[in-house]
Amino acid sequence: MGEDTDATPTLNHHGFLPDHNYVTDADIISTVEFNHTGELLATGDKGGRVVIFQREPEGEYNVYSTFQSHEPEFDYLKSLEIEEKINKIRWLPQQNAAHFLLSTNDKTIKLWKVSERDKRPEGYNLKDEEGHIKDISTVTSLQVPVLMPMDLMVEVSPRRVYANAHTYHVNSISVNSDYETYMSADDLRINLWHLDITDRSFNIVDIKPANMEDLTEVITSAEFHPHHCNLFVYSSSKGTLRLCDMREAALCDKHSKLFEEPEDPSARSFFSEIISSVSDVKFSHSGRYLLTRDYLTAKVWDLNMESKPLETYQVHDYLRSKLCSLYENDCIFDKFECAWNGSDSVIMTGAYNNFFRMFDRNTKRDVTLEASRESSKPRAVLKPRRVCAAGGKRRKDDISVDSLDFTKKILHTAWHPNENIIAIAATNNLYIFQDKLNSEMH
Repeated sequence: MGEDTDATPTLNHHGFLPDHNYVTDADIISTVEFNHTGELLATGDKGGRVVIFQREPEGEYNVYSTFQSHEPEFDYLKSLEIEEKINKIRWLPQQNAAHFLLSTNDKTIKLWKVSERDKRPEGYNLKDEEGHIKDISTVTSLQVPVLMPMDLMVEVSPRRVYANAHTYHVNSISVNSDYETYMSADDLRINLWHLDITDRSFNIVDIKPANMEDLTEVITSAEFHPHHCNLFVYSSSKGTLRLCDMREAALCDKHSKLFEEPEDPSARSFFSEIISSVSDVKFSHSGRYLLTRDYLTAKVWDLNMESKPLETYQVHDYLRSKLCSLYENDCIFDKFECAWNGSDSVIMTGAYNNFFRMFDRNTKRDVTLEASRESSKPRAVLKPRRVCAAGGKRRKDDISVDSLDFTKKILHTAWHPNENIIAIAATNNLYIFQDKLNSEMH
């Protein structure tokens, strides 16, 4: 993707373009996820809402349904507020006409059913047209109720609520390839759930030490293998990945494989541990590779090689000299996500200044693109951007690293499972970009 990249209009989280710069915290998009066909796209926000977009025959995505998934709660035992913010959304593979998705905030996971209704029953014997019960003495003949056409209605209903299983904040949910179970991960534990059972889950990873003063790392992300229902991976704040096999033991505290890159002693600094923390891990569609994102890099790992990553991509290496100020303004703790394209040949991840990066694994080309109002006019073409490091030679249209806006960050991105369509969440705006045919990265 690159110079031949089309932009469809940006939608804010409610499906329209805001005409003001004022953004409430509740409107900030906190997760983006395509369903398995790519026909539906769900976003969650800090206000606990989920907005589902549906792809029209012409190719554009329009609002399909909006619903309130989570409400703010209060834990009276711990005197803690539980935010309504949606941390993750995961779609279940479609089994019938209805769609199902899981959404989670810090503590509670919910299963939602999304279905359509375009007919309504009419001609009841014991109810009138308003639905009130008739006086039986007035019923003199029996009639067969009929289904009559009506305007299409999208109904969203909660089917299951999975609560009270996490002491710490939930950071990941992942549906298993058996389509019967899913896992949820918080800072110290990973639980395995059956989709039909809400009152119990099985703890499959527990890294909580007996004494919390001995705590050295936390779980940052977790995902099931796309094809093998017994395998899953989780990442840690120490930069390690652990592949676990549920066939080996009920409690997977002993990993099958540990993926870790040895640290270069000459590059060690005060910030080394913070920037090596893995913020996201994703299996490739083939199941052969792992994609991880830490603060400055994206890495591709081969499941058959634990000693070092197969590929390392510098996302914004020009920030290396800025780590001190990024630490002071807390940006160094931002958690960027990453995504594979449908063929596992290109990876994508976000950056600052509303920039996002793409890396072609075959050609080794990379591009920096910007999700902005200017680039989101219909059929506008995205122009590659270039950031000039401090003290470096600037070319025309280069952006100086000192003028980057660190409040505009792209943390959440998603790639259509089969096509070159990407969804980018930039604060309260959702951008959808579509690649023209046969385009190359520039």
